[in-house]
Amino acid sequence: MRKITAGLFISLDGVIGDPQDWHFPYFNDEMGAAVGSQLATADTLLLGRATYEGFAAAWPDRENGGGEDAGMAKALGDARKIVVSHQDLDLPWRNSELLKGDLIEAVTALKQEPGETDIAMSGSPSIVRQLLAAGLLDELHLLVHPIALRSGLRLFDEGDPIPLRLLSATPFSTGVLHLIYTSDHESRTGGYTEATRHLSQD
Repeated sequence: MRKITAGLFISLDGVIGDPQDWHFPYFNDEMGAAVGSQLATADTLLLGRATYEGFAAAWPDRENGGGEDAGMAKALGDARKIVVSHQDLDLPWRNSELLKGDLIEAVTALKQEPGETDIAMSGSPSIVRQLLAAGLLDELHLLVHPIALRSGLRLFDEGDPIPLRLLSATPFSTGVLHLIYTSDHESRTGGYTEATRHLSQD
């Protein structure tokens, strides 16, 4: 079964909206390598409409421009791009298609298709939430920026808890923390009484 990974820029207080307004001062080679390792090696991208439109407006020009990120731009262009939207969209970027049918059913079938590489996501928080809740997202890559924005769209909204297990934590020189989580299926117990007992023993 193929693995799905999702990467997001996120503030210290959980905001993921409008990263173009706050993310770039923290971008460096460390972050570029982290983003590249999660995205550029995938042969399939699963994207929401807004993320797709942003990518399609930028990456083809970067590929044609032949700059330092032209290699990654070509890899993204060559990848199969599956766009999640309820609208009938024009998809001008090569190798792009609209996801058909129910999201959970379609992604379940996608994970079962043959393939040696990951299926990658970038941004698309509403899809990330749904796949996490359905147990279909294998890795959540969060690049936590050392800034509290205090307003804006947050990754997690109200609803049932989603337990996660930390796979790795890597600090960058900018103060950004690269956290990789997976779903935590372990049954956990404990309550206030047990917690206070542990505190009293420390």
